[in-house]
Amino acid sequence: MRKYILLALGSVLLSSLFILNRKEEEVATKYKLVFSDEFKGRNGSQPDTTKWVRSERGPSTWNRWISNSKDVVYIKNGSLVCRAIPNHDLHADTAQMLTGAIETYGKFDFQYGKVEVRMKTNTMPGNFPAVWMKPVENKIDDVYKYGEIDIIEVIGNDGKSSHAVHTHQSHMLRKASPYIIKTSTNVRKWHVYGMEWTKDYIVWTVDGREVGRFKKSEDKDDIADDQWTFDRAFYLRLNQSVGNGSEKRTTPITNKIYETHFDWIRVYQAEE
Repeated sequence: MRKYILLALGSVLLSSLFILNRKEEEVATKYKLVFSDEFKGRNGSQPDTTKWVRSERGPSTWNRWISNSKDVVYIKNGSLVCRAIPNHDLHADTAQMLTGAIETYGKFDFQYGKVEVRMKTNTMPGNFPAVWMKPVENKIDDVYKYGEIDIIEVIGNDGKSSHAVHTHQSHMLRKASPYIIKTSTNVRKWHVYGMEWTKDYIVWTVDGREVGRFKKSEDKDDIADDQWTFDRAFYLRLNQSVGNGSEKRTTPITNKIYETHFDWIRVYQAEE
């Protein structure tokens, strides 16, 4: 009898594994790849111009020292490298450092889907790299009118990865704080950071493990006040910046080099 019970239990376990595998297959086939870059150019080359443009300098912390120099954005050993480096010619450019950033504005944008990026960075005070998304219609006005999705940010050397959304409600109406998740991560090593975005929620993952979730409110007043500003097309940005000395973005060491590597980035959308 015991033998038959064990056989029955084994059969149940196998059936359960089969069901789990079927579910994993369903998840795997739920999305189709719509954009990717494996950064396989020759060493020293620039990112694919059919997919990326250089971001422009502006007044915000992340873009105040952006440069078009080839020393701050280039391909190396099958990865994209973005850097913040000392500026040794303050007569030609008053920026204390030169920083690198690229984006898909005018090349690729999407509404709803899943993004995964394999990334590593160094950890020093003032480090501030990111993979993030902004709405196409908000390109010029770099505030939070239509929101922002931060797939991964690293702030200083606190040993954490940061994932966030910023909404019009949180920044302009001051009714709520930005939704930010921080999780202990050895950002010096390669990790796959993910974001899944639907019409009802945004989920962040680190190496496939869910670390946070932001849901569309069911409160009509919240919706009227733009708690959810993510039903529109967004584009991607990858950048290496440095902080500005604020509490959350510590002071950079301007004679040091900050460097972030992006092994690949992939965007998926649901099969129709």
